[in-house]
Amino acid sequence: MFLLIAIIGAFLIYRTYQKPKYEGDLFLKNIKKDITVYFDEFGVPHIYAKNSKDAMIALGYVHAQDRLWQMELLRRIVPGRLSEIFGSVALKNDKFFVGLGIEEASEKAIRNLDKKSQAYQLTMAYLDGINQYLEEGVTPVEFQLLGIKKQKFIIQDVYNIFGYMSFSFAMAQKTDPLLTDIRNKYGMDYLKDFGIEGEFNATKIKISKQKTQEYSAIAQSIASLLDQSPVAPFVGSNSWVIAPQKTKNKKVIFANDPHIGFSQPGTWYEAHIETPDFELYGCYLAGAPFPLLGHNREYAYGLTMFENDDVDFYQEENNPKNNNQYKTINGFQDYEIRKKIIKVKDSSDVNLTIKVSQHGPVMNDLLTDLKNTKPVAMSWIYTQQPIRSIEAIYAISHSKSMSDFQKGVALIAAPGLNVMYGDAKGNVGWWASGKLYKHNNGVNTNFILDGANGKDDSLEYLDFSKNPSAVNPDWNYVYSANNQPEAIDGFEYPGYYLPEDRAKRITQLLDSKSDWDESSVGEMINDNTSSIAPKVVKSLISNLNLNSLSKMENEAIRILKSWNGSNNLNDVAPTIHNKWIYLYLKNTFQDELGDEGFKQFLGTHVMKQIVARQISSKNSPWWDDVTTKNIKETRSQILAKSFAEAIVALEKQLGNSPLNWKWEKVHSVEYHHPIGKLALLRPFFNVGPFEVSGSVEVINNQFFDFVDDGFYKVKGGPSSRRVIDFSDIENSWGILPTGQSGNPFSSHYKDQAELYNSGKFRKMKLNKKEIVGSSTKLVFFPLKN
Repeated sequence: MFLLIAIIGAFLIYRTYQKPKYEGDLFLKNIKKDITVYFDEFGVPHIYAKNSKDAMIALGYVHAQDRLWQMELLRRIVPGRLSEIFGSVALKNDKFFVGLGIEEASEKAIRNLDKKSQAYQLTMAYLDGINQYLEEGVTPVEFQLLGIKKQKFIIQDVYNIFGYMSFSFAMAQKTDPLLTDIRNKYGMDYLKDFGIEGEFNATKIKISKQKTQEYSAIAQSIASLLDQSPVAPFVGSNSWVIAPQKTKNKKVIFANDPHIGFSQPGTWYEAHIETPDFELYGCYLAGAPFPLLGHNREYAYGLTMFENDDVDFYQEENNPKNNNQYKTINGFQDYEIRKKIIKVKDSSDVNLTIKVSQHGPVMNDLLTDLKNTKPVAMSWIYTQQPIRSIEAIYAISHSKSMSDFQKGVALIAAPGLNVMYGDAKGNVGWWASGKLYKHNNGVNTNFILDGANGKDDSLEYLDFSKNPSAVNPDWNYVYSANNQPEAIDGFEYPGYYLPEDRAKRITQLLDSKSDWDESSVGEMINDNTSSIAPKVVKSLISNLNLNSLSKMENEAIRILKSWNGSNNLNDVAPTIHNKWIYLYLKNTFQDELGDEGFKQFLGTHVMKQIVARQISSKNSPWWDDVTTKNIKETRSQILAKSFAEAIVALEKQLGNSPLNWKWEKVHSVEYHHPIGKLALLRPFFNVGPFEVSGSVEVINNQFFDFVDDGFYKVKGGPSSRRVIDFSDIENSWGILPTGQSGNPFSSHYKDQAELYNSGKFRKMKLNKKEIVGSSTKLVFFPLKN
């Protein structure tokens, strides 16, 4: 008993020691004046400083005390340093990212950075704050468990973090190789149902201005790396900004919910900074000095993924007499050779030789699953254009006017983003960021390109003025749901856009109402209804012989026919619908694609685009099951078979009463910490599981993988929800999926989870009197030399 009491006592002492310091006094080097930080009831720091440099040092310190572990993870991905802490299990990830060339591009950008600029000076102040916590603060429990040695943060880390974020936005690396294999194996007829020319994107964002090697290993490997990464990738997003003409209080209302893979800790760290000449409430990436999402009393901004195609793959042709050379239009040229060393915790160092062509790094050297001898290089705008991430995000977050803001957006070469804007003067706008380009006519970037012929190399870079955008349109709102923008000068920009489901629902709701307020926008951002799914269900049912159904099948059809497309916890129709859709996809595509190819297909945006259109295509070649000889299956046969299998599977999974097949029984989320993979530590580090509403491609986009067992484990969704009403700016709303802190000993590690999953909000406070009255106080004093 004494031993047990001693252990409990020791744990309580350790827990108290490990908690972030949210009140009291501390001393900081390099600050000129006292800084007061109020931590509100959800742990958001409100930093009051006499100058911006002091504020940034304080931000770095408080950010590190809550998110140092996450900062450490993020900065290790690009330079291939995860194996140092996780061992050989992370080696594939390290080999891939170290070869992409992000580090080299970052180094070049830093050399060209104006060291006298405010962007640079404030970035260095932020890093100073992180490093002061690193020296003086408590070592995170993850560092202790994994034996991580503390190392100072440098500006290279900031660029590498932005580099990983930019890569995780892209979809071409998951899609192009798979489409190339389908074309090479079955011909272009099999791709007509895929809408690869953009013909499926019916709801568009309005603007006001030959057989070769198999490539699927590329898509398979990269998709697997992103899925298994300890840091979640960016995926999609919603945003809409409503002009005063359509709001109840005649002021702009701004809404945004970026869709990102769920993880613990979550993506965003919120902080509010106020100095005599600056104020901003922002959402920050770990290790990033300026927020990607933010607002103040003058304007608000946010983002969604543009989903443009900024990655191309080229098959190179080696010199048959010298494998260190490749063919170009001007003859053979030497590969650039890069040597890298990856340190592995539980094994010897790995020496990596990376070949780089004029197009980019050769994937064969980076992906262990790509065994083919013909080299494939990856061309990515991010590493080929000047990187001005810090300058761009500084400009966006410190704008004095809409014109300043637009200039900041223009600095972003990659990733492609829809940057959303609204202000207190009544302006609304969006601009697509990214260095956009055109290939020659006839070059289809959905496929692997020819690296040797020169014809596929020619690019025409577009001026930023040609990027899709809309400012103060006469329909009185702007929005984005990762759907395709309208054409500019007759040119529809290629990309991997998401289907029209969310876009159609958003525009239907916005068009139907002209008295929006904060409350109604808050309801809309939590909307669980699909305007497309009931139409898909109607099409599916039309292919069944309703006179031959069993009693249970008839009950399922009755439920589906009365469905309005909602995905609430007590709904039954989503359970039936998703099982039927999955089995339809499996019975239609798996025979041609194989098990691995089908799994890859399920992870692409193409899959989401194809469902509604392919079902309506009676003569699609995919209906035939190629494994059955001398039989040609029809659409009705495949869909009827899939429905029958769905009902049998649901009965086995959930019982013989369809009314009990509620969505809450199969749709859940758990927020995973990398160390939570160990069963013993899972309850301490992970958050959840929770039964959740929402689904794939509704506004409340809780996305999951289709799996045989019929349990849909949500992988990601809205990484924050923000509603900013300029008629009541001090009471704007926000919410995070779990909590503000990444420290599992903090009371703010998961204190927002129940609010988030029930569709509720908390205030993003700007009123100092209210903040002081509901907060703890931490004061930083200058440390005298």
